[in-house]
Amino acid sequence: MRTIQGSLIVSSFINIFIGYSRAWGSCTRRFSPIVIVPVVCVVGLGLFARGFPLLANCVELGLPMLILLVITQQYLRRIIPRAHAVLERFALLLCVGIVWSFAAILTEAGAYNNVGEQTKQSCRTDHSYLISSAPWIRISYPFQWGAPIFRASHVFGMMGAAIVTTAETTGTLFAAARLSGATPPPAHVLSSSIGLQGIGMLLEGIFGAAVGTTASVENVGLLGLTHIGSRRVVQISTAFMFFFSIFGKFGAFFASIPLPIFAAIYCVLFGIVAAVGITFMQFVNNNSLRNMYVVGLSLFLGISIPQYFITTTTADGVGPVRTDGIWFDDWLNTIFSSSPTVAIIVGTLLDNTLDAKYSVDDRGLAWWKAFQHRNGDVRNEEFYSLPLRIREFVPTRFL
Repeated sequence: MRTIQGSLIVSSFINIFIGYSRAWGSCTRRFSPIVIVPVVCVVGLGLFARGFPLLANCVELGLPMLILLVITQQYLRRIIPRAHAVLERFALLLCVGIVWSFAAILTEAGAYNNVGEQTKQSCRTDHSYLISSAPWIRISYPFQWGAPIFRASHVFGMMGAAIVTTAETTGTLFAAARLSGATPPPAHVLSSSIGLQGIGMLLEGIFGAAVGTTASVENVGLLGLTHIGSRRVVQISTAFMFFFSIFGKFGAFFASIPLPIFAAIYCVLFGIVAAVGITFMQFVNNNSLRNMYVVGLSLFLGISIPQYFITTTTADGVGPVRTDGIWFDDWLNTIFSSSPTVAIIVGTLLDNTLDAKYSVDDRGLAWWKAFQHRNGDVRNEEFYSLPLRIREFVPTRFL
């Protein structure tokens, strides 16, 4: 944990620098809808391993959850018009409660007493004795695991992860803007978001978190599922996260939900995010073979290359890139194991070098360019202004 702390602290400055120096914003000006299509698509499709493969670990819970969610959230609300608003917003919670209760009944009835260890871990609601072992109250404090340890091999690997989160967050932000009906995020918004993400990683390193920060693909999919895009929801959810992190019993209670239930939800949420990426094709010339080539190759390599890196990585974490520099290996293996990162690299390179000057209209740049600037659209201020008068306390150069 101390090594993870040190790696998070150092790598956080990567995001802080490229964010608040506006370097990332300058890079995103090279993006067009042609680049955004594969990036957003693989943000959802790149997580396919968390879908049905994870659901199948306990099919008697995962499959009913998936079927019940689709029927309740899509069909039932159309059969019962009066319940349309309620089912649209709360069908997910209702289905989780039903299947979770079913899992608890099976656990107490002894259905998983004489099964394999993997089945127990996937299906039981009391796996690892989470609730009984969790403390009632625990408050995190800086450097709770001791002084952070800084090792070059771990730091460079985490720096690669910081670059990966930059690409993944960018794709997630475009998907969130599309689903919420906002304009595409301007360059300065993307830069500020990455910089703020770096600050979050720094705090996580200081307080001893096990992982860093990135945008939540699940929440973006939930935005499309429930049609709720209010900032107030995010603020209230943040308060709940503080509550569950301090009062361990309550957090452990919700952590007892079997993972296949979440996998069933992911099948829907990640599918929605992937579909959002396809919608960006409406802003380009769909009959252009050049556009088809760029999108198709970026999309395929964005899935194929990371799959190769993941499947060839050994059990002890050694990836396919193996040179005399371990830190260099970790850096490259981390970057090319990320679908959005590969899609951004391939898509941006092809889109800006393959007949770029003669395909301005086909690439949708005439429509796209206006949204990349702070004052390019009158709605940018409405969609991307900071809440709660925070703008008054932030230096202008960081906005």
